[in-house]
Amino acid sequence: MVHLSFAGHELHALPQAALFWPARGALLVADMHFEKASWFARSGQMLPPYDSMATLESLEALVAHTGARELWCLGDSFHDSEGPARLPMDVRKRLSHLISGLRWTWVTGNHDSAMARLDAFAGLGGRIVTEAIVDGILLRHEADADDARPEISGHFHPKIRLSLRGRHLARACFVASRRKMILPAFGAFTGGLDARHPAILRLVGEESEALVPLQNQLLRFPLAPFSRRGVA
Repeated sequence: MVHLSFAGHELHALPQAALFWPARGALLVADMHFEKASWFARSGQMLPPYDSMATLESLEALVAHTGARELWCLGDSFHDSEGPARLPMDVRKRLSHLISGLRWTWVTGNHDSAMARLDAFAGLGGRIVTEAIVDGILLRHEADADDARPEISGHFHPKIRLSLRGRHLARACFVASRRKMILPAFGAFTGGLDARHPAILRLVGEESEALVPLQNQLLRFPLAPFSRRGVA
């Protein structure tokens, strides 16, 4: 993990597309999209139904690695409001066990906002909020350009496109400016939007950077608008 400073707090950007807040012992992830494959299967697009287990295993490993005491899921934790009901029983049991050992908060997103009303999180544990202010930082699913408070969010699944020795690569990244930070998607089965896309720059400002954490190094790429839309 590598250190970065945001809104007066020391945070650790993790190569596994998560953020660790050591002073709180908090792990932050966004856009896990549990049960996305089974959602596609309902429309006849048969995909391997292992995305939820893969995402959960990655989350379990990060909790163990960081020693996290609390966990914030910044929205779109499930791909749709019926996702919890489709969780395989072994995944449900392991997820509930993980939740029971942490101060766990579900921040609702555009995909799972109805779950709070439907009580679809019932049986899994954790608390449900639409947003929260934690030690002066606003945690929500989608960034708000008109809100001047320091903010960490998800929603856009940012990726940075790179050219390396003639090869074109797309790498999940954080997008950060002085007051805004957007996390990459944590889910095993998620695409991404180019970090230079106008929809992202409009929220974070053009004086922002794409951050790619490696094991002991943080790569920084200044962002500027471009005319071509890109989805990885």
